[in-house]
Amino acid sequence: MNRDGALVLFSGGQDSTVCLAWALERYPRVETVGFAYGQRHAVELTQRSVVLEGIRDTFPRWADRLGADHEIALAELGRLSETALTRETEISLSAAGLPSTFVPGRNLLFLVYAAAVAYRRGLSTLVAGMCETDYSGYPDCRNDTIRAQEEAIALGLDRPFRIETPLMYVDKAGTWALADALGGAPLIDLIREDTHTCYLGDRSKHHAWGWGCGTCPACELRAKGWEAWQAGRVGA
Repeated sequence: MNRDGALVLFSGGQDSTVCLAWALERYPRVETVGFAYGQRHAVELTQRSVVLEGIRDTFPRWADRLGADHEIALAELGRLSETALTRETEISLSAAGLPSTFVPGRNLLFLVYAAAVAYRRGLSTLVAGMCETDYSGYPDCRNDTIRAQEEAIALGLDRPFRIETPLMYVDKAGTWALADALGGAPLIDLIREDTHTCYLGDRSKHHAWGWGCGTCPACELRAKGWEAWQAGRVGA
């Protein structure tokens, strides 16, 4: 158990929910922060409070550790970004080889704003769900990027500061397995029923792995990970 507290970048999606559970196992005080940046899947913002309430109700051992939630409006980021994550446009690959869902600078801004909240709240650790294993190729999800940002924040705030990324080298099957290890079937069920990861904001279709359109990159990664995890459990 780390004696300090942590601030979790919490979107309301699967990965950030697993990161929240990971932090609640390790820190005596955990707060959360989310960002409204004009994302077309803004339903994730609604699900944030649903998931937080579900964690408090389902896991008494974590309830007392789970503190304040903060939500920050970054509407200008959405207006600057001509991307499939902030516009009603088709998801495709750009000439640079990046998916059109890439919002330039998004995670860099998230970490800076989260650090400002953490500084005010007396917290020295951020926990975030960036991953460079099963991911869409976003450069601001790479470990090198996060470590550089960690150093810049520590220098800019003139105090020791950490950015923990427990999923950085974990594939989506491993993310399901980590959720199971942290909270068992109740956490798996909460993730399947209450989180939102679909880029299109579709909560009209339910799958074994949860709600979503089933065809966007986020849904495809989630489904593939679920199937691999289930296959591994059967074969074990």
